[in-house]
Amino acid sequence: MKTINDIKAALKTLSDAAPNKADFLNDFKIWMHDQVSDHKEMPVDTVIWVPIEMVQANDYNPNSVASNELKLLHTSISHDGYTQPIVTIYDEDLDKYIIIDGFHRYFTCRANADIQEKTGGRVPIVVLKKTLNDRMASTVRHNRARGKHSVNGMANLVFNMLDNGWEDAEICNELGMEADELFRLKYMTGFAKLFEDVEYHKAWETRRQLTLKKEWKKEHQNGD
Repeated sequence: MKTINDIKAALKTLSDAAPNKADFLNDFKIWMHDQVSDHKEMPVDTVIWVPIEMVQANDYNPNSVASNELKLLHTSISHDGYTQPIVTIYDEDLDKYIIIDGFHRYFTCRANADIQEKTGGRVPIVVLKKTLNDRMASTVRHNRARGKHSVNGMANLVFNMLDNGWEDAEICNELGMEADELFRLKYMTGFAKLFEDVEYHKAWETRRQLTLKKEWKKEHQNGD
């Protein structure tokens, strides 16, 4: 108990108006997570508050929210505060936190002066360590778990994942998709790029997929 009381006493010396108070508390939380916590694998164990200028949207999120829901989100944050952090990764080259999930929670703060005033111009985030494909997969998992995603956005995201080297089985496993669902998204983006590896993909193809592929090849061989 003495140690806890000493920590409390030290923290009380921080002035609420001190410009570095939030940064100090962030560092303290990270230290607690790294050195003391039993939940090192859980990002939610370290929620930090960063200036909104340090956060940036990604360019691949297939999710969309209607204007009425955005208004409701503003009301929710205004009345209840932030109850969920924004999920990010840190990009060293940009020196920015790139959003994986929570763009609309970020946007609500950025677009509304009353929310910025409540948060001191900061937003709550957790930080994951992810590669680009893993980041996109995390975004989709968050979106699909809530039951919302854009079909066109998903098709473009799948195309990028394939272009970045992931194979069908890996995408299905990581995104919780069936092979037929993946095929439909692939078909939306065009066959030429996505069916180069015929031997591998054949195991994933349904009879309908094989028929469509045969028709597509026939059309292009005829110059249509």
